[in-house]
Amino acid sequence: MALTLTLRAAPEVPLEAEFIRPDTLSGKGEKEIAALTAMHGNRKVELGEFFAVSGKANGELRVEGDLAKVKYLGAGMTGGTLHISGNVGSHLGEGMTGGEIIVAGNAGDWLGPDMQGGRITVKGDAGHMVGSAQRGARIGMLGGEIIVHGSIGNETGGGMRNGLIAAGGNCGDFAGVNMLAGTIVVLGEIGIRFGASMKRGTIVTMHKAEPLPTFTYDCTYRPLFLRMYLFRLRERGLDVPESCITGLYQRWSGDSVELNRGEILIYDG
Repeated sequence: MALTLTLRAAPEVPLEAEFIRPDTLSGKGEKEIAALTAMHGNRKVELGEFFAVSGKANGELRVEGDLAKVKYLGAGMTGGTLHISGNVGSHLGEGMTGGEIIVAGNAGDWLGPDMQGGRITVKGDAGHMVGSAQRGARIGMLGGEIIVHGSIGNETGGGMRNGLIAAGGNCGDFAGVNMLAGTIVVLGEIGIRFGASMKRGTIVTMHKAEPLPTFTYDCTYRPLFLRMYLFRLRERGLDVPESCITGLYQRWSGDSVELNRGEILIYDG
């Protein structure tokens, strides 16, 4: 039986529990885990005050309940699998380097900031700043995959250096702002000012969109590399139409205020 943490009392203010990750809890018993301390606002509390602990830590961790006010779950995670049943708060998977996080619900803001490896899958929606650089930092996501089956908010992939971010739904404004490299794929509609100040990398949208004036139209073609990405996303559970896999894409180069080496691919049927 996998280790299971079941929320029995919803926190009134954010509960910061970055140690709730399968690699950190491995080898610990139920009483030892329940005695670990977390920050509830400005107060230190034992984990057992909010969670019922059961099962054995064996590399697989399940966390259940409405975790919308629980922050930093899976932060720094290096391996194992974290299953979350319910909505979850901000900074999920921050700085993780390995393992997998699966959310059967929605995720808050700052999903996967500073992520370097591993995979995060959110079956619902996610908030703003998915895979983005922290405020004041130049570099955001460095590697790994973030796959959101629903929609995502503003400034997705800001300062992104590597990795893949994909959304099955819509995306907010400023996707890929200050992007350094990596790939963002949006199967729904994308907001305004996507790719602003991007230096390299690829942004893909499956709906008509208007690039910034600092982007230049290059051509319309069938990018073979994108077919591999889309097949992979279909395997990951996203509903990728066959027409998007085989269709034509407009290629735009920019941002000319930077290196002009980034690309935007817009589905053209």
